[in-house]
Amino acid sequence: MSVDIALLFAEREGDRYTLNSRHLNEQMVRVLKTIGFDVRFQKGRGQYLFDSNGTRYLDLLSGWGVFALGRNHPTIGAALKDVLACELPNLVQMDVSVLAGILAERLLKFTPYLEKAFFANSGTESVEAAIKFARSATGRPGIVYCSHAFHGLTYGPLSLNGDEIFRKGFGPLLPDCAEVEFNDLAGLERALASRQVAAFFVEPIQGKGVNLPDDNYLRDALALCRKYGTLFVADEIQTGMGRTGKFLAVEHWGVEPDMVTIAKPLSGGHIPVGAVLARKWIFEKVFNRMDRAVVHGSTFSKNDMAMAAGLATLDVMEAEDVIGNSARKGERLLKSFRDMAQRYELIKDVRGKGLMIGVEFGSPRSLKLKASWNLLEAANSGLFCQLIIIPLFKDEKILSQVAGHGNHTIKLLPPLIITDEDCDWIEKSFDTVIADAHRVPGAVWSLGKTLVDNAMRQRAS
Repeated sequence: MSVDIALLFAEREGDRYTLNSRHLNEQMVRVLKTIGFDVRFQKGRGQYLFDSNGTRYLDLLSGWGVFALGRNHPTIGAALKDVLACELPNLVQMDVSVLAGILAERLLKFTPYLEKAFFANSGTESVEAAIKFARSATGRPGIVYCSHAFHGLTYGPLSLNGDEIFRKGFGPLLPDCAEVEFNDLAGLERALASRQVAAFFVEPIQGKGVNLPDDNYLRDALALCRKYGTLFVADEIQTGMGRTGKFLAVEHWGVEPDMVTIAKPLSGGHIPVGAVLARKWIFEKVFNRMDRAVVHGSTFSKNDMAMAAGLATLDVMEAEDVIGNSARKGERLLKSFRDMAQRYELIKDVRGKGLMIGVEFGSPRSLKLKASWNLLEAANSGLFCQLIIIPLFKDEKILSQVAGHGNHTIKLLPPLIITDEDCDWIEKSFDTVIADAHRVPGAVWSLGKTLVDNAMRQRAS
């Protein structure tokens, strides 16, 4: 007996929103229908998505950065089929994994200052592990993180999130966690001076807003950690594995952390997986005796499917020069968006590295635009970005998203395999939509009035 997944999908595809409303997250379905994103995607191939009518879309979201190699890369699919065909002795538990050893060896070649790897099932699990390792290795309770940070949504990482929308209603959270402003070295030193802080967790480039560090920030933050005996942990879950045009984003600033967390693109998007890369002495403090050999772990970590997908992903990245492509295409797009910023007063800033790009919008100078902007802001801060995202999707067939709740920045996280033709598509589409947003009255601002009305109804309900 076999399950015909293709047939099952085809038979029930029309019920996707009903099924999700009834049995899963109804609010997500409401969001999709409100903004017109309910097009029923049928297929994903590389950097493209195809809806129920066969219309092709360019994906600038890539599953929150998971699909760095695009969807359904044949090399990764072949590796997964090989695992099943080989009948490997997967997850014996009272044994060690060959594939995990090989993947660890290959990952650690990118960080020769780190010597050990721990595998988990996701980014948030990787951060959980790093929190535990830091406390165990230092004997200290404190954790310091940055404002606007995002490190995951399980309880440990949630305690390090600098956005209240994710934290509200879930307290009390992990004790001994302190927030400092991103790019504030004096504030960081005050937080570390007690010598009770086990680790400083930081995203080299913050995902919520695409906030870049000052030129000296990460290097000097590392020096402060050394001064006060605190571990420096780089959360590279979104920025790592080529996203910024380097294997790790910290390489742009010459920083060598004590631990690095990676996850999203590690398996090519096929199998949940994450990893912590760490200094040897940290591991030896945690796993310090035979009776503590399993003091931290996870049932499905190091599973053969995830490890094989990770190995195939690294092969593809090398064979197709994915990191080089990220650097080149990112440089092109950043220049194009900066040129747009010279022409359009609604663009406040353009920033990023590689193919992690933020286009921030801000209050315009001209009176008609300013009045319309203020109306949107009064209804819901950050609502303006929807006036860009919705027509990009409906008219230009580009999938994108805001860089965070209440944020005025649209974040681009396309697959790292995009082509020059894709860049043409991106540049033309953004230029068209942003130009339309400068016409008052106009179709974009009519959409804005509809969004304001919806926001006001939600407040009243």
